[in-house]
Amino acid sequence: MFDLILTQILNGLASASSLFLVASGLSIIFGVTRIVNFAHGSLYMLGAYLAFTLVNLFGPASALGFWGGVVLAAVLVALVGLVMEVTVLRRIYQAPELFQLLATFGIVLMIQDIALASWGAEDKLGPRAPGFKSFVILFGNRFPTYELLLIVIGPAVLALLWFLFQKTRWGTVVRAATQDREMVGALGVNQRLLFTSVFAFGAGLAGLGGALQLPREAVTLHMDLSTISEVFVVVVVGGLGSVAGAYLAAVLIGVLHAFGILIFPKITLVLVFLVMAVVLVIKPYGLMGKRPVGHVRGPAAAEPLLTPADRATKLAGLAVLLLLVAAPLVTPDHLLLTLTELVIFALFAASLHFMMGPGGMASFGHAAYFGLGAYGAALAVKWLGAPMEPALVFAPFLAGIAGLVFGWFCVRLSGVYLAMLTLAFAQIAWATAFQWVDLTGGDNGILGVWPSSWAVPKTVFYYLALAVCAACVLALRFTVFAPLGYALRAARDNPLRAEAIGIDVMRVQWVAFTVAAFAAGIAGGLFAFFKGSVFPTYMAIPRSVDALLMVLLGGVQTVSGPIVGAFAYAGLSEQLMKLTMYWRFVLGLSIVLLVVLFPRGLVGGFLALRERHGAAGSGAAGPRLAVEGVR
Repeated sequence: MFDLILTQILNGLASASSLFLVASGLSIIFGVTRIVNFAHGSLYMLGAYLAFTLVNLFGPASALGFWGGVVLAAVLVALVGLVMEVTVLRRIYQAPELFQLLATFGIVLMIQDIALASWGAEDKLGPRAPGFKSFVILFGNRFPTYELLLIVIGPAVLALLWFLFQKTRWGTVVRAATQDREMVGALGVNQRLLFTSVFAFGAGLAGLGGALQLPREAVTLHMDLSTISEVFVVVVVGGLGSVAGAYLAAVLIGVLHAFGILIFPKITLVLVFLVMAVVLVIKPYGLMGKRPVGHVRGPAAAEPLLTPADRATKLAGLAVLLLLVAAPLVTPDHLLLTLTELVIFALFAASLHFMMGPGGMASFGHAAYFGLGAYGAALAVKWLGAPMEPALVFAPFLAGIAGLVFGWFCVRLSGVYLAMLTLAFAQIAWATAFQWVDLTGGDNGILGVWPSSWAVPKTVFYYLALAVCAACVLALRFTVFAPLGYALRAARDNPLRAEAIGIDVMRVQWVAFTVAAFAAGIAGGLFAFFKGSVFPTYMAIPRSVDALLMVLLGGVQTVSGPIVGAFAYAGLSEQLMKLTMYWRFVLGLSIVLLVVLFPRGLVGGFLALRERHGAAGSGAAGPRLAVEGVR
C-alpha cells in the first residue's frame, strides 16, 4: 500500500512540475501586464512542435542534440511571444481587458492553423531523453527516470525564479509592477520595454514546458486548449501574479489528480475545477494571492454612459427585423437553417451580455446554462414524454435554477476570479452530463428531440425561433433601462457608493446572473429542437468561448453589439469553413484586426465614428460621454 501511495505522489509531482512551468509564465505575464493570455497554451504547443523538429534535426540520440533542441525551442517561443507583444498586444493595452482576451484568442486560432500547415494533422511521437530512458526501482515498483528529472526541474525553476525576482534589478522592477504598475511608470521605468521583456520571458517558460513534454506524450494540435484550462486553474488557485502560489497549486492539483484516478475515477474530468471552486469560495484571491492595490469590487474605472437608442438606430433595428421576417421568401433551405442558428446564437450572446455589459460580470462558463436549457428540453421529451411546447417552458427553468445556485457563489467574487469560478461550475455541469450515462446518455447524447408536427417545416420553426428570440432580446433590453438595470450599472461602476445609497449590490448581481442563465436556457431549448439532439459539447468550454467572442466582437457596452457579434462571428466562421481548410487562421486574423481597429467592438466603433463625424460637422469642441452609449 505504501509503495502505491509513493508512486502516485511521484506521478503527481511530475505532472505538477510540467504544469508549473507553463503556469508560472502565465502568472508573471498577468501580474505585470494584466493580460489574461488565452494564447499561452498555444505557446506551450509551439514549444512541443519546435522541440520535435529541432531534436530530430540535431540528433535525438545525443544529449547535446536533445537538450539543445529543447532549449532552442524555448528561446524561439520566447521570440514568438516578443513578436506577439510588439505587433498586437502593445497596441491594445488601453483597451478593456476582455478585448485583450479576445485578441489572444484570435492568435490561438492563427497558431492552430500555422501548426497544421507546418506539421500536419498527425500526432507526433518524440524520442526519449538520452540518459533518462530507463527506470529506477522504488519500493519494488518501476518509476521512469525522466519523471524523476521533471520532479527536480520544477523546484529548480522555482528557485531560479526566486533568485531572479529577489536578487536582480529586473526582477525587482517586475515585482514592483506586479503590485502597482502605475507607480512603477511614474518612477520613470520604461513600461513598454518592461512589458515586452516580461511577455517574452513568460512565453519562453511556456515553450520550455511544452518542449519537456516531448518524451512524455504525443504532440497534437489539441494540446493548446486542453492545457490552458488546467493552467488557468493553477494560476487562479495559487493567486494571480504569485509564482510560489502557482507552484503550490500545481503540486496540490497534480497530487490530487494522481490519487483521484485511483480513488474517484468518475470525477477525474472535473477534479481540478472542483478544487478551484472550493478554494475561490474560501479564499477569493487564491492560496497566496493578494488583494490588488487600489482594488475595489467591480471595474476600476466607470464604464461609458449607457443611453437609449436614438430614432435612427431604432429604425435601423426595425429594418433588420423586417428583413429577417422576409428572409424565408427569398432564402434557400440551407441558408434558412443557418439563419435559424444565428438567431438562436443572438439570444445566447444577448443573455451573456446582460451580465457582462450592465453588470460588469464576465463569464467563462455561460455555455452551462445554454446546455442545461437544451438538456432540460431533451429530458422533458425523453423521460416525461412531453411535446415541444411544455419542454420549451421547462428548459429555461432548469438553467435558471442552476444560475440561481451557481450565481450565489459567483457574485461574491469579481474580475478574473468571478470568470474562473463560472468556468469551474460550467465544467462541473459538463462532467455531470458526460458521465451520468443513465440519465443523459453520456457522450452519445439524447437523440430524437424533434419539434411538434406543426413546427417541423423549416420555415415555421425559423419563425418560431425568430419570434421567441426577438421577444427575449427586447425584454433584456427593456430590463437594462428598468430600475434593475440602473441598479446593476450602479453596482458595476461604484459598488461602495451603490451600497451607501441602499442598493444591495450582491442581490442585484445575483438576480442579473439568474436572468442571464434563464435567457440562455431559452436559447438552449430552441437549439435542442433545432438540432434534434443534445450532447455534452453544448456546455463545453469552446461553446462558452464562442458566446464571449460574440459579445466582445459586437461591443460590450451596446445592446445591439452581441446581436451583431453573433451574426458576424458565427456567420463568418461558417462561410470560412466552406472556403478554405485554414479558416481558423483567417478568422483569427480578422478578430485581431477588428480588436486593433475597433477596441470597443463593431457597434461601439461604428457609434464612435458616427459621433466623431457628427461632432466634426457641427464644430463641437470635444467628444461627448455618450459616444459609446447603448444602441
